Amino acid sequence: MTNLIIDIGNTRSKLFAFNGNQLIDHIVCSDSLSEIIHFIEKNECKQGILSTTAKLTLKAEHQINGLPFDILRMTGNTPTPVKVRYKTPKTLGTDRLAAIVAAQDMKPRSNILVIDCGTCVTYDILDAEGNYWGGNISPGLNMRLQAMHNLTAKLPLVTADGDLPDVGYDTQTAIRSGAILGLRHEIEGFISHFKQEFTTLSVFLTGGDAKKLGMSEESCIFAADYLVPYGLNLILNYNK
Repeated sequence: MTNLIIDIGNTRSKLFAFNGNQLIDHIVCSDSLSEIIHFIEKNECKQGILSTTAKLTLKAEHQINGLPFDILRMTGNTPTPVKVRYKTPKTLGTDRLAAIVAAQDMKPRSNILVIDCGTCVTYDILDAEGNYWGGNISPGLNMRLQAMHNLTAKLPLVTADGDLPDVGYDTQTAIRSGAILGLRHEIEGFISHFKQEFTTLSVFLTGGDAKKLGMSEESCIFAADYLVPYGLNLILNYNK
């Protein structure tokens, strides 16, 4: 049976189709989800799950309500294969929980740190007994670049693409290196900290900005492009 995964983030809306645990198709779509009918017909989807970190548009709600099967709308209280120890599950981002579920499936009975580099950077911890304790949230790469421009009088808006020296030789490179290398050092610092707390630790790095950071394989054991949708697919099957 083919599963439909709807993953709506702060900046992009995505559709995924899974046959079993195999990803067979995916697209980036509009906020209105106008592409969803063609997508489910093309992939013969029979059931689905929705994870969103943003408020759905009225058009998107209309598209979802018009689907020929019910959609599991995931929340922090949705049953999953992990034990959620987060004190406020109602406010827990479902993308964070889905990524943890995926990582646990890939590395069962392991202490796990999942780092997701999206609009924000999230750090989430699962212990070897399957307890998800939560984690930390910090500004993402583009948020850092935009904040330096928007919250100062003269600093320009700099993109993440371009020269990345260890020491910036002009304002553009000083901002870019400060944001990217600063985030890289932050991530390496969290990894080092949690490796001191756990005798063994499997580190997963995912998210749209992960590849821009140039993290070494020595620091991050696993890089996973589709960790969140893979976890959502597991959660859908777990509930069905």
